[in-house]
Amino acid sequence: MRCSVIILNWNGEKWLRKFLPSVVATTKGEGIEVVVADNGSTDSSLQVLQEFPTVRVITFDQNHGFAEGYNRAINQIDAEYVVLLNSDVETTGEWLLPLLEYMDSHSDTAACQPKILSWRSKEAQDEHIQFEHAGAAGGYIDSLGYPYCRGRILGYAETDHGQYDTTTECFWATGACLLIRTNIYKECGGLDAGFFAHMEEIDLCWRLQCRGWKVACVTESVVYHVGGGALDYENPRKTYLNFRNNLLMLYKNLPASRLWWVMPVRFVLDYVAMMQALFTSKTQNAKAIIDARKDYHKMKADYKEKRNENMLLAKIAYPNSISKRSIIFDYYLLGKRK
Repeated sequence: MRCSVIILNWNGEKWLRKFLPSVVATTKGEGIEVVVADNGSTDSSLQVLQEFPTVRVITFDQNHGFAEGYNRAINQIDAEYVVLLNSDVETTGEWLLPLLEYMDSHSDTAACQPKILSWRSKEAQDEHIQFEHAGAAGGYIDSLGYPYCRGRILGYAETDHGQYDTTTECFWATGACLLIRTNIYKECGGLDAGFFAHMEEIDLCWRLQCRGWKVACVTESVVYHVGGGALDYENPRKTYLNFRNNLLMLYKNLPASRLWWVMPVRFVLDYVAMMQALFTSKTQNAKAIIDARKDYHKMKADYKEKRNENMLLAKIAYPNSISKRSIIFDYYLLGKRK
């Protein structure tokens, strides 16, 4: 098998009905299959899947989360490449071909993503379609571990004027549509199941680069992502997972020479974010940030072995694709949005 496109589904009946037809119609070719891995859905997802006889279905008896769900699904895949594709993504044209061609011709690259545009913006028939929050035209992180993208900084998404229509190396590729070499995925341990969901693809891409691999955004390929299909962006659960997992990711991957000063700075900034949530009457989000920091400290001891393994296997201690600047400083103090 050349490539398996895997959609991880949990109670996503409406997304399967809406977007699986586009995936099936645009994902064709010799040795290419579409797979839906169902994470213990209790809605009518499995009945919907019966309407797509060409789609391979893998079922789990419970919700293992995004990370472990994909790990279990990929363990049942025998293909050169796998694509992790969210159920709320609309694919168009020959979206997969540019990704495969890029990977075939760049043997030093482990993973890539397409350009990710906002499906909501497209459906609203905006004159210019916005980039989607999760991935846009390639992901990066700043010196303090905050993720951003070409086309999206914090909550601000640019409109697509073709300004990022260049295929380029980046720091992370979005889990909304991530193509990766199957053997490298497995060798690097896959997604961190302890994260459950959110930040796991950034953590994986960090490991990949420290072990000598590259990550890219191939803008010849374009898909449209709804975003927030499982959890809205303002959902306290999402806030909790993003803050907790970001801290775990930093602890796992930062060399000691940076870890000692980054974490105290993050302590201050996290509590500033908590106060901002309180002042804007988002009390549940404020509580989620406090809970995230508490649980990070509870989980830290269990992550020491993972940190030691990462430090031992790293060929590159600190990837040069990490920005030397702080997007928090640039965004709030300098007003930079692009």
